[in-house]
Amino acid sequence: MLCRHSLRLVGAANLRFTAQPRSLVPAVRQLTTTTFAAQQRQQSTRQDNYGIVQFEPFDEVKGELQHVENSGMGAPQPEESFARVGYAQELEFAVNEQINIEYNMSYVYHSMSSYFNRDNVALPGLANYFRDSSLEERGHAQMLMDFQAVRGGRVKLAHITAPESNYAGNGKSDALHAMELALSLEKLNFQKLKDLHSVADKAGDAQATDFVEAMLEEQVKGVKSVADYVAQLRRVGDGHGVWHWDQVLQENPSRLMTPSLNSIPDGPGN
Repeated sequence: MLCRHSLRLVGAANLRFTAQPRSLVPAVRQLTTTTFAAQQRQQSTRQDNYGIVQFEPFDEVKGELQHVENSGMGAPQPEESFARVGYAQELEFAVNEQINIEYNMSYVYHSMSSYFNRDNVALPGLANYFRDSSLEERGHAQMLMDFQAVRGGRVKLAHITAPESNYAGNGKSDALHAMELALSLEKLNFQKLKDLHSVADKAGDAQATDFVEAMLEEQVKGVKSVADYVAQLRRVGDGHGVWHWDQVLQENPSRLMTPSLNSIPDGPGN
């Protein structure tokens, strides 16, 4: 059984034992850091037939590290980006413009779908086709928004123009009028994507040009598909011809596509 004096000695010994390692922590940390830095310098030094090539990664990264550390002070600000690197501001603006274009096209196609779904129009094939087209364009807008986030850009949505709600008249069938409008939109979108690609290429942004090229690959096939539909609808005329064409579109849309279009392989983004 320990007496009170013995307990005081044991407590003092424990106190000394626990205090001693704490005093060694800064020295051990400094030694470890110094050793690690020396190892890094040794590993990053390479000697070949042309002499010594030395790369100091910690010195090279100081500027970017300072940016990250300063950006992380306090609550993050909405306009700050940790991921942004080599992303030109004019390219960021152009991507936002393309997002607006895709949303506008989606809005127009949604209006077309609603028109052909009316009880006094009743062309379900076209209603489904334009509904799918609307979702596709909205998906493209989402792809661009995700791209903006990956590159550290900021999505800024703009106003969407109200589309037409009636596609009858103009001396032609409503189906042909709507499809001709769709063709003009697809061709315009192709040109806008080319403009976006030019901005990315001018900025020397290889990753962005690859991304837009994948969208162009899909877009050029979309233009050909709608152009075929326009040609077919011009042949069938109005009335029963449009009704029969719509039935084929509803039951098996691929039957209305030319074999050459079906044989084109999908692009890298599909």
